[in-house]
Amino acid sequence: MLLISACSFLGDAGQTGADQNPFSDTGQAPLNSGATTGRAAQDSRPQSVREAAAANIASHEDPDDYAWADLDDASSAGAVTEIMLDHGAISVSGRGVKVDGPTATITSAGTFRLSGMMDEGQVIVDTQDRDNVQLILNGVELSHSSTSPLYIANAAETIILLAENSVNRIADGVDYQFPSAQTDEPNAAVFSKDNLTIFGPGSLIVEGNFNDGIAAKDGLIIAGGDITVHAADDGIRGKNYLVIKDGRIRITAAGDGLKSDEKDVPGLGYIAVSGGDLDITSGGDALQAETDVLISGGTFNLTTGGGSTQTAEGSARGIRADSSINIDGGTFQFDTADDGINANDNLVINEGSLLIASGDDGLHSDEDLTINGGTIEITDSVEGIEGGLLTINDGRLHIVAGNDGLNVAGGSKESGGGTGNTGQGQDSVVEYSGDHYLYIHGGTIVVNAAGDGIDSNGAIVMTDGVVIVNGPADDKNGAIDYDGTFTMAGGLMVAAGSAAMARTADATSTQNALLLFLDNPQPAGTLIHIEDSSGQKLLTFAPAKAYQSIAFSAPDLREGSTYTIFVGGSAAGTVHDGLYVDGSYQPGNEVGRFTVAQRVTTIGTIDSDP
Repeated sequence: MLLISACSFLGDAGQTGADQNPFSDTGQAPLNSGATTGRAAQDSRPQSVREAAAANIASHEDPDDYAWADLDDASSAGAVTEIMLDHGAISVSGRGVKVDGPTATITSAGTFRLSGMMDEGQVIVDTQDRDNVQLILNGVELSHSSTSPLYIANAAETIILLAENSVNRIADGVDYQFPSAQTDEPNAAVFSKDNLTIFGPGSLIVEGNFNDGIAAKDGLIIAGGDITVHAADDGIRGKNYLVIKDGRIRITAAGDGLKSDEKDVPGLGYIAVSGGDLDITSGGDALQAETDVLISGGTFNLTTGGGSTQTAEGSARGIRADSSINIDGGTFQFDTADDGINANDNLVINEGSLLIASGDDGLHSDEDLTINGGTIEITDSVEGIEGGLLTINDGRLHIVAGNDGLNVAGGSKESGGGTGNTGQGQDSVVEYSGDHYLYIHGGTIVVNAAGDGIDSNGAIVMTDGVVIVNGPADDKNGAIDYDGTFTMAGGLMVAAGSAAMARTADATSTQNALLLFLDNPQPAGTLIHIEDSSGQKLLTFAPAKAYQSIAFSAPDLREGSTYTIFVGGSAAGTVHDGLYVDGSYQPGNEVGRFTVAQRVTTIGTIDSDP
């Protein structure tokens, strides 16, 4: 817990006054602003993938085009075919449907309204027409014990409309009967071989007892409805893509919750979510994409693998992409046995509110991880945030980690599995190769870590922002650790922790830095206070844990000026994460005075070996 006077860091040394107050609303910083070395931290997914995903989403008619008023007009004109299920019988009023015992097959494009109840029944869509098939579910209860009750075998596109005030239930059994050993489809309670869209104001309850709940071998769009899925494997799967625009979606799945798994066609295998209320409990990943995950809105409550207190067997991540993940908005709550968010390539967070409890990494990217804004609170993790190149341009980050808070490392491609650290102070990384960088260009970052607070298996560059680290109490780790250089060029950094491994910014910096060793460990909450010769406060900080070292850098730590350090005492005023932004200080014990004569000033020594 840290204290800075408003007339020091918040409006001086090239800062922008009130805009630099770490506890006021901040705008989004330019992507990778100020970075001059290392790889560019940006969304580097291949253009073909991004453009193909955007084109696929745009190529489908918006479900709003299927207006209920138009359907009412069609109904009054006799254009809607009625399919009525009555336990052991099916009756049809209209054209385009063949009935064979308990099976109704739709053979032409058009609009069909289903209602009634039937066990061991099946509705099949099988048409060669170029126009769409619209299925209005208006109070349907349909089940089959040995095959998919609703099977779209062939159609240009099928639109399922959930009628207003309707409750629709579709369930399959646990033992499917296929015509041959080479056949394994259909294998979901609602199964489509072609593009499928679901929307409407009604509700749909799906029991996928054999395999998946809802599956489409082409693309699947959900644009509305109250949808509940229970699945023996994946909850909702769109092989080519899965797009969610709106709706209330509740999934309980033994496998993945939402999934897109096309891996052979460029530009496919992605999940895009722009809205909706999603509550997913899964044994595997809550969202899993073969290529990319793109999220621009929505509310997410994601629980995987039994939650963060469990040990994941296999994958049980909140959001997982074999390529890249972009988050441009949304509200998220994660309770995951494995990583909260995991990208094989790049992870970019531009906006959003994320609350993460994770059994492994909170955020993980094997390649570049960029945070441009948003609020991220990681309440439980092994590694808080880990990436091969980590850039923080803006945002509010609070991180609690059993090992490292921020970790710049090689990722699973180099460490052989990507399961994160063991929590015993051993990093799953390769040696520093010169391309691992931590860039901090803005934002507020608060870390509470049992391992290293900030650990770069490479270099650190900080140009702006506020960094507060409550580091380890043991001497096997440090509040700040790096293998290359730590160039401090702006912003405020204070890090408290044990003494044996303590470090601060180095001589490559353009802003002065301090490393203070105390004779004895201080209890948690004991104030550390620094003021200049005129009594102007630079820092009043109450670390959240016991500490024996302080690393500090701020614009007002000026060459040629003399400063006094106090330990203990009391302070009054507004406190954020230990940072007093106003108020007064009653002195404790003076522990030293120093004059800044070089980039890094070290006060005190530590006798024990690291």
